[in-house]
Amino acid sequence: SITTRREDCPPFVTKDGSTIRELMAHRNSGCGSMSLAEATLPPGGKTECHIHPRVEEIYYFLRGRGRSLAGDACFDVGPGVSVVHLPGVRHQTWNTGAEPLVFLCLCHPAYEHDDTVILPDAGENVGGAPCSRT
Repeated sequence: SITTRREDCPPFVTKDGSTIRELMAHRNSGCGSMSLAEATLPPGGKTECHIHPRVEEIYYFLRGRGRSLAGDACFDVGPGVSVVHLPGVRHQTWNTGAEPLVFLCLCHPAYEHDDTVILPDAGENVGGAPCSRT
């Protein structure tokens, strides 16, 4: 199949703790070398701090407000913001708002659970600056 519909893509929880819908991946389409998913974090929710040894990942934020860690940098995220996570670089995302934080995840090569390595939580401070709170 070369098309998918969001409502036909069941949500599941990834190894990092986010709830995603795989919109395009080898499991549900003809897409072979990359994947596209919609991720949702509830208010107060967060992903686990993690790396992907092989995957390069782009997040594009659609709704909500949050904070994101990429390496040692923390910044605000919200509608219209894009973030790239290079292979081997730690990252973590927090929903700091009152509504779900929704973002698209584009992965190359395609997302697989076994390419997610969970790290210790980045905590409230990264490099002496607050990350999970605005």
